[in-house]
Amino acid sequence: MFQFKKHYFIATILLFLIEVGIALYIHDDFIRPYMGDVLVVLLLYCCIQSFFTFSVKATAVVVLLFSFTVEFFQYIHIVEKLGLQKYAIARTVLGTSFSWIDLLCYTIGVIFIVLIEKRKLSRKN
Repeated sequence: MFQFKKHYFIATILLFLIEVGIALYIHDDFIRPYMGDVLVVLLLYCCIQSFFTFSVKATAVVVLLFSFTVEFFQYIHIVEKLGLQKYAIARTVLGTSFSWIDLLCYTIGVIFIVLIEKRKLSRKN
């Protein structure tokens, strides 16, 4: 169940740095709102796969469900309900505005994960 995989860990760190870079330095109408959401599911997937031996499918489904759950929390304004609106980290991590497009971006990210993993597996065979 537990197994450290260096390549996923390195990918996690790189994706995290890219996400931070996007959050801090990119204020456009495409990369920040859409690519950031696609990349965040890749980040979560790589993070989980860095330490666990779950299947691609199981991990992808868990990441997608987690992402949808966070988006649902945005829909019900969980940050405000928990009284965390004055904390930038809470607003950043949990988000503050629901978007159907975000759900699409998360889905695209998970599809991308599955395609990458499938291609990687076919190269090994």
